Amino acid sequence: MARSSGAELALLLLGGFHALADEVHAGLARRGHEGVRPGHEFALRAIDAGADTASELGRRLSVSKQAAAKTIAALQQFGYVERETDPDDARRKRLRVTARGHEMMRIGGALFDEARDRWAARIGAGQLEGVEAHLARLVGPRPQPLGGDDPTADV
Repeated sequence: MARSSGAELALLLLGGFHALADEVHAGLARRGHEGVRPGHEFALRAIDAGADTASELGRRLSVSKQAAAKTIAALQQFGYVERETDPDDARRKRLRVTARGHEMMRIGGALFDEARDRWAARIGAGQLEGVEAHLARLVGPRPQPLGGDDPTADV
């Protein structure tokens, strides 16, 4: 079979994501947040930024409403989110990140920063900043998918 440099690049990027996420989630487990998946933290961040329904969360994460609902159920089970009655429509429930959810996001963010610092120490801060700048230029500001056919989802 012919070599595909594009496929190899995709695998390197995916491997980099998994290396960071696996390290962070192991750290979260050691700090009392066992069972957290990569998609959970990203979903919490989206909810905290205003995605307060399953439909809106699905749109922000580029997943189906059903996948978003499954993620919400897991987040509720962990005690990271709760549903509140919408003050404008009593039939509607809105999502809210709990104190435990904010704690997990703070710890997760710090662990991601520590992992990034270790990468910078290995290849040099300037080199890592260059990689980040190039990726930002190539990918642009858009939500990253966390479901469907995305192998990184684990939601």
